[in-house]
This record gives sequence, C-alpha cells and structure tokens, in this order.
Amino acid sequence: MELISHIAAIHLFKDLPEEHLDNLAMILTDQVFQKRQLIFSEGDEATGFYVVITGRVKIFKLSMDGKEQILHIFGPGAPIGEVAVFEGKRFPANAECLEDSRLFFFPQNAFLKLIKENPSIALHMLAVLSQRLRRFASLIDDLSLKEVPARLAAYLLYLSETQPDLDNLSLDISKGQLSSLLGTVPETLSRILTKMINLGLIRLEGTRGIQILDHKGLEDLAGGETRLH
Repeated sequence: MELISHIAAIHLFKDLPEEHLDNLAMILTDQVFQKRQLIFSEGDEATGFYVVITGRVKIFKLSMDGKEQILHIFGPGAPIGEVAVFEGKRFPANAECLEDSRLFFFPQNAFLKLIKENPSIALHMLAVLSQRLRRFASLIDDLSLKEVPARLAAYLLYLSETQPDLDNLSLDISKGQLSSLLGTVPETLSRILTKMINLGLIRLEGTRGIQILDHKGLEDLAGGETRLH
C-alpha cells in the first residue's frame, strides 16, 4: 500500500485508476541513494527513468575543462530521464543526489509494454509532460536570453509558483549552486541579491529563505521593464 500511495502522489500518474497504479507498482524498483551519489552519467544507456520520492537531485553537464553547469534541480514527485527512455537514446546529462534520496526506477521495456497495453496511461502522461515542457521552455528562455538580474527575478517568480507560499520561498539549493544554475558566479549573485534587498524587492530569511516583498517589481525586472542600477 505504501508504494501505491507514493505512485498516486506522483503528478505524472495522478488520477490514474487503481488498476494502473497496481501495474506500475509491479514493475518499479525502489532505490536509495546517498548524498553526492551519481544516479547516471551523460552517455549512459537509458534503460529506464526515475521519479524522485524523497530528497533532491541535480541534473548537470560538465565542460571540457571540468566546469559544472547545473541544468535542473528536481525534488519529490519529479520524473528524471523520461525523455531519453521514450526516444530510445542515451542520457544527455548527469544526475547526482544533493542529499540522501529515495527514487523509484521504472525499467524501459516493462514500462513501454505497460503503456502499450494501457494507452490511457500514455495519454495522461503526455498531457502532464507537455505542461512541464512549456514551463521548462519558458525557464530556459529566461535563463539564457536575459541579463543575470532578470534571470534571478524570473527564477524567484518560478519558485513562487511551485511552492505552497507565494511570498515566502525556501531555496532547496546553495547560493553557489543557484549561481551555477543562473550561469553566473557567487560574487555576482550576492551583489544582485543586495541590490534587490535595497530596492525593497526581497528580504533574506536565514541562509535559504527569501521573502518576496514586491511581486510586481520582480515581474518588471524579469520582463525587462526595469533594470538594476
């Protein structure tokens, strides 16, 4: 029953009938990873995909000189590597646990067989993954086409949409990891945060908390209507 309740809570499988949840429980492997343990490496064969149950996982690539670029940080409920599985290709990036984590692994062959027998599972997943793709496409535009202050503002607004409290955010990564995600360095990130505080846009709460004081101001900054001076 514990497996079924966890599967039912995964957005990818939300609202599926109990019969389908039972079938999914039959094919998954319950896996535990330690902090900093690699789940898969770029170029590994995608023999299945993962869903985070507890903990956090970072998806990243390494440059030729070994510099790390974080692409995503995923928490509970998030699928990992599902695109590579459906495409029949290798994993395009690395996945590593940021803390002790529990993941469900769905093997490719068994999962594809299951959705062929139950097409409604695939149709449901398609709707969920399409929504996720739209969010990622928007976030990628924000992180690649805008200046760093606008990227940070857009990321904070994105976080506010994914957390229960719109105004009080909890960063699930360090400021060093956040700077990597935004494509900058910690020193620059600190200067931008200080400017945002001085302008009354945000307030820092401890080491990981950020309170949004001016949503409209962040939206204008993210959209390029205003700039930090």
